[in-house]
Amino acid sequence: MLQNKLIFNQSSVRLEIIGLPDYANNENKDQISIISQWKLMIINKPLIEGNIDHLSSIIGAFYSYSNFLINNENAFYESKFIDIKAENYFTHNILLKSSKPNIKPLKIKIGNSVLSDIIHCFDQFNSSIKVRKVNPVVLDKHPKKGLLKFLNKDKILRILVPPLISLFSLFMVSSTFIYLYNLIEDKEKKALKNPQDKLHSIKSINTIL
Repeated sequence: MLQNKLIFNQSSVRLEIIGLPDYANNENKDQISIISQWKLMIINKPLIEGNIDHLSSIIGAFYSYSNFLINNENAFYESKFIDIKAENYFTHNILLKSSKPNIKPLKIKIGNSVLSDIIHCFDQFNSSIKVRKVNPVVLDKHPKKGLLKFLNKDKILRILVPPLISLFSLFMVSSTFIYLYNLIEDKEKKALKNPQDKLHSIKSINTIL
């Protein structure tokens, strides 16, 4: 059976959606309600393709990542099929993980313009009336439960270690002063006690005499 193909272009990016209409619901022959395959082509980059589950995950990843950038959140997204992380303000690292065994993850670097083109292609796909929507999960902010893994550990150490060292040093100095104070106080008590002992001894001698 001949499958339908829809193409969405934006500058350096091309998205192809391949599938069939739902004949059981008497859909138009040009419609795609059963997506069997999709391809995301980026100029000078490896081909990205997969099934409907991969498409939903990848669209959700790019939309969520873009929201993080817009909302000044930590620019990092991680899922079962795709990770996206900002290398700097201009470069974004993408790690695509295959659901098939023994296939190494695919690493791709893209710039801001390509990221924008990808988002535009997904927007065209989602606004098309000729294809079924995939309803990806899109996040505006990182989930609170997993926020710690997005934090920069080096920055945390740089912030926390100096105050901890200062507190420890203060504790050591205070402990030393307290120890010396107690030592001097004990000596003074012993010094006060010795004359009293001598006085008792003299009184005892006078009594004997």
